[in-house]
Amino acid sequence: MQARKGPVIIAARRTPIGTRGRALARLRVEDLAAPVIRAVLSDAQSSNSTPIKVADVLLGNCMGPGGNPGRIAALAAGLGHEVPGGTVDRQCGSGLAAILDAAAAIRAGDTRLRIAGGVESASTAPQRSIDGVVYQRAPFAPAGFSDPEMTRAAEDLAQHDGISRTRQDAHAARSHARALAAREAGAFDAELVPLNGLQHDDSIGTAQRLLPRLPALFPGGTLTAGTATRIGDGAAALLLAPAGTGPGLAIRAAAITGSDPALPGIGAAAAITEALESAGINLAQVAAIEIVEAFAAQSLAVLDRIGLAEDDPRLCADGGALALGHPWGASGAIAMVRLFSRLVRNGAPAGSYGIAAASIGGGMGIAAVVEVVR
Repeated sequence: MQARKGPVIIAARRTPIGTRGRALARLRVEDLAAPVIRAVLSDAQSSNSTPIKVADVLLGNCMGPGGNPGRIAALAAGLGHEVPGGTVDRQCGSGLAAILDAAAAIRAGDTRLRIAGGVESASTAPQRSIDGVVYQRAPFAPAGFSDPEMTRAAEDLAQHDGISRTRQDAHAARSHARALAAREAGAFDAELVPLNGLQHDDSIGTAQRLLPRLPALFPGGTLTAGTATRIGDGAAALLLAPAGTGPGLAIRAAAITGSDPALPGIGAAAAITEALESAGINLAQVAAIEIVEAFAAQSLAVLDRIGLAEDDPRLCADGGALALGHPWGASGAIAMVRLFSRLVRNGAPAGSYGIAAASIGGGMGIAAVVEVVR
């Protein structure tokens, strides 16, 4: 989809990402999401003389307790009974998909403001079972299709593409180094809503020095615990408004694509290519790129396919999910919050482009192209 006057993201916040079982482990999905919803409304209200009215709250979520976390979070945030809410499940692309769904409603003619984002409490996700047998996740593909576990899929992709352990270790180390530098420079401060005593993403730097010594997860393989992101708890929320409401990030184009379920890590590549074509620009024109780093092998496979150098300074410039953590349903929205900070908060000139993208379990990809408006 494309629109030269697309909906505009005018506020964006997120929680710190807490590694599963740590600082945020006792917080339910609404406990994570409600504070960031209130924060984006407060940010927008500070520059608006009239009270902000929200038409809907859409949140991505993968493994929560059900019961429509989007609606529950809207109520917990104090938005009132009249504000509805909905929940989107596109696995690791859920948060970004929720943003695109909210944008589509505005583009279709409903000019009321909407909150969109994602939330995941991996720590409180309920156990699910069939005939009393507990399972970790639902199938991503039906019988007759390949449906590997995500770590197995990342290892298979590394072997398929000939991605060495050396490249994977270097990619993870780079992500941590960039995140450490960004944290020390205060690059995350304006976007974060501290929770439960957690001020910053708690996995930054944890694996950096251990990378060369970590054992392979599979015999004879290349994937390690350091080149697989840490599963986390966290939430992100963004406020979307009609064109002309800015400043902010205008959503110019997006794509959701399918790919081979056996190699789900490559999904973002096709989505990025399609979104750029829809926007009428090329990768060289993009100032900031955020691709969800579920695994180093997955990120490298995507970069190789779109022709982007793995050390490109535009790519996850403040570190990616390998350093920050990966709260499944929130990660796509967190990527968009990061673009908002890198481009809008940092004063990028009007007309600067950014792209957020994720590969998705089951063989899909999602990407969105945004443009700074002032």
